[in-house]
Amino acid sequence: MKKLLVLLCLFAFVGCSDNRAESVSSSSAFLDEILDSQTDEMKARYQFRNPKKTLEFFGIERGMTVVEVLPGSKGWYTKLLVPFLGSEGNLVGANYALGVYSLFGYEGERLEKMASWPQSWPVDIKETVQSSDGAKIQGFMLGDMPESLNGTADAVLLIRALHNLARFESQGAFLSSAVKNTYDVLKPGGIVGIVQHHAREEMSDEWADGSKGYLKRSFVIQLMTDAGFELVGSSDHNQNVKDQPTEKDVVWRLPPSLGTSKDNDELRKSMLSIGESNRMTLKFKKPI
Repeated sequence: MKKLLVLLCLFAFVGCSDNRAESVSSSSAFLDEILDSQTDEMKARYQFRNPKKTLEFFGIERGMTVVEVLPGSKGWYTKLLVPFLGSEGNLVGANYALGVYSLFGYEGERLEKMASWPQSWPVDIKETVQSSDGAKIQGFMLGDMPESLNGTADAVLLIRALHNLARFESQGAFLSSAVKNTYDVLKPGGIVGIVQHHAREEMSDEWADGSKGYLKRSFVIQLMTDAGFELVGSSDHNQNVKDQPTEKDVVWRLPPSLGTSKDNDELRKSMLSIGESNRMTLKFKKPI
């Protein structure tokens, strides 16, 4: 009888493993279709952003509830996530707190317009991403997360979103508030995927405080582990060894911004030859 039970369990395990492999293969193929359907302008950035490797490394799957921090008005990853998560999935956009935008110089009507972002962004994205079978969409401002979202997310994506939060932390605790929202919104066992402009460890802490766009890997790991997360993996697929900034440099000198070479063709060519920034890719988990 014991042997029979063991065999039955083994067959069940093999069957589940086969089904899981088929599901992963199907999901990967579907993501390929979504990537292939994007514009040439968007595809040109795949070599630096590696969206398929990034999403698969973080374990993003169809039907999940995913929080995308700082999705932006055009929603680069949003355009992939809405159709990929599908009608059974949810995409929640989390924007910077209004205090951050005030520090960016927003005021008056511009700041008032940003205050309505949680309502306007889902509408704008539905118009931008034409997907009849896409994820349900909602938004909130970091530091003002609805209690109804607590414990609902399978994953939070912080893709090039940490540096400004770190930069202004002393002026409003924006980074610590965002990390707390990240912890609270996740289910136990939920994943945090971080892609961030990577400062070398020998750079000064003053330079690598986020104001130049870069953060140190040690800083990010300490930040997340102090908040209660577990580091479960890292990847170098978003690494660009050509990006070797000095302490006179900012990340926005590189494409797509090219902020320091608007009127200097030679410098512009030099920045284009480097490509987009060197980025760390870290995966954390909320303990079960």
